[in-house]
Amino acid sequence: MIVEIGHFALILALVVSLVQGTVPLIGAHRNDAAWMALARPAAIAQFVLIALSFAALTHAYVTSDFSVLNVANNSHSAKPMMYKISGVWANHEGSMMLWVLILATFGSAVAIFGQNLPPSLRARTLAIQAFIALGFLLFIVLTSNPFERIMPAPVDGRGLNPLLQDPGLALHPPFLYLGYVGLSIVFSFAIAALIEGRVDAAWARWVRPWTLAAWIFLTAGIGLGSWWAYYELGWGGWWYWDPVENASFMPWLAGTALLHSSIVVEKRDTLKGWTVFLAIVAFSLSLLGTFLVRSGVLTSVHAFATDPARGVFILVLLLVAIGGSFALFAWRGPSLSATGLFVPVSREGALLLNNLLLTTASAVVLLGTLYPLFLDAMNGGKVSVGPPFFNAVFIPIMTPLFAALAVGPFLAWKRGDLPGALARLKLALGLSIAAALATWYVAADGPVLAVLGMGLAVWLVAGAFVEMASRIHLFRAPVVESLRRLRRIPRATWGMTIAHLGLGILIAGVTGSSAWKVESIQTMTPGQTIDVSGYEFRFEGASGVGGPNYTATRGRFVVSRDGTRVAVLKPEKRVYPVQGRPTTEAAIKTTFLGDIYAVIGEPEGNAGGYVTRLYFNPLVPWIWAGILIMVVGGLFSLSDRRLRVGAPSRREAPRRKDPAQKARA
Repeated sequence: MIVEIGHFALILALVVSLVQGTVPLIGAHRNDAAWMALARPAAIAQFVLIALSFAALTHAYVTSDFSVLNVANNSHSAKPMMYKISGVWANHEGSMMLWVLILATFGSAVAIFGQNLPPSLRARTLAIQAFIALGFLLFIVLTSNPFERIMPAPVDGRGLNPLLQDPGLALHPPFLYLGYVGLSIVFSFAIAALIEGRVDAAWARWVRPWTLAAWIFLTAGIGLGSWWAYYELGWGGWWYWDPVENASFMPWLAGTALLHSSIVVEKRDTLKGWTVFLAIVAFSLSLLGTFLVRSGVLTSVHAFATDPARGVFILVLLLVAIGGSFALFAWRGPSLSATGLFVPVSREGALLLNNLLLTTASAVVLLGTLYPLFLDAMNGGKVSVGPPFFNAVFIPIMTPLFAALAVGPFLAWKRGDLPGALARLKLALGLSIAAALATWYVAADGPVLAVLGMGLAVWLVAGAFVEMASRIHLFRAPVVESLRRLRRIPRATWGMTIAHLGLGILIAGVTGSSAWKVESIQTMTPGQTIDVSGYEFRFEGASGVGGPNYTATRGRFVVSRDGTRVAVLKPEKRVYPVQGRPTTEAAIKTTFLGDIYAVIGEPEGNAGGYVTRLYFNPLVPWIWAGILIMVVGGLFSLSDRRLRVGAPSRREAPRRKDPAQKARA
């Protein structure tokens, strides 16, 4: 009965989305307040209905209702409760339910918290959001029904892909979707503004917090996915330029550019058309990612579906949404005239350079991701575009961006002083040069790019501190005055500084792990010792252990350095009996300077030997620390009262009484 209620609620949500998409849009065109006001309760009703439907599907998973085909295909009674719940979105149908739930969540959030929005803009924004929901609800109901029954019901289910039975991957999709789908509300604001033909500072103020929220979630989601791949897949790496990884990275690049360009619209009333264009591009890239993982064109651990019919349906949605939005932009975009003027050397110029480099990088990733697919579709043969291509093209594009990041905050709006800005960064420049020279001295046989990378990392970190010190007049004013200035710094400024600081730490981690990683692959027998980057790994054998729903072979390595024990690592090779699929569980000892990493593979020979993979990954923890600091910076900015409140509501000034009225009073 609960399953049927969930199915009915889903269909009812589809009807509500149709009403929400049409009536308020017509009302805004006619300037009918009653019709426009319908958008708010409709958005809330749509959220309630989809949440009810999602809760019904979750209940089916928790209670192991194997009469539901989706549950039977993706769950098992022996699964731990955590993975029964995460199994809801660890499949195609359930992940689409999560998609529309988050879509409705953002729509209802605008309906509830967007009271200061002009009625016509709010009505149009919620209507566009409803049309997006309508397309995906149709997709679910017609091609991907999660409530389909199977009779007779099997005794037990087929279980969940063992790779997905992990805490990191239980959290990764919700965060990633909150970022992906969060960009939809920014897209809706952009389309609504195009229809109205008006983009101003108030519009940018309303758009910025939603863009920032989506960026925070997307950053956290990408970081969680990279962290999961690092410790779960057992290959010792954290990023491989997999097409589905790229599908999440491209919207992040476009969203980062959008976040910066909206500042220019708000502060200087320029780059209006460009900002609207970026809002369309960012969400279009999110839709492209949805198509890639559900169309069957990719074979990946990230891919959900291989049904061509579903792929065609999403492709049609993609063409309608992207084609329609770009057609509207081509028609209405030229009318978005800007009033703010600036010279190239200015804060606006720095942000524009930021945008150009980020969008160019996104275009390069898009080309490298889609080119093999297009070539294969045209019978041109199969080619592989992997890390060598992306590293060779992406790094030269991003290097000037990182170099300019520290300079931008020191430039004034409209007309800046570049020599003056560089003079204020003398300390940061000296520290970065010292870091580069120290890197070259310590690792002279390493790649040249490592020297550049460490120099850029210190440049960003030192630049962030110098910028904050400059704001509070550190050492140029009394301590009391500096502390007073420190307390008055807006949270959005704190957020920018913290995010740039996190980016610098991230670059240091990426540089270290890429340039100086040490790997050793061999067969080891009990008692054998292998030296990896100064660490001695002594293999003490392996034994069988049991888990909640798996069996495992657990190895034991004693790691020492200069005769002193550092760690005992116990990697596992697990087998899940329900699906008979093995997984690798790496054992990792994290230190400040890197990770000591061990993996055990298949048995080899008759003397108790096993294939082992041993690594020392320098500075890898700095990657996760940098991502976390960037997220914290985003949260600081989002907590700024100016972003939380948005543009102030317009209030009529109180009317003054005339003398005659005062006399009568």
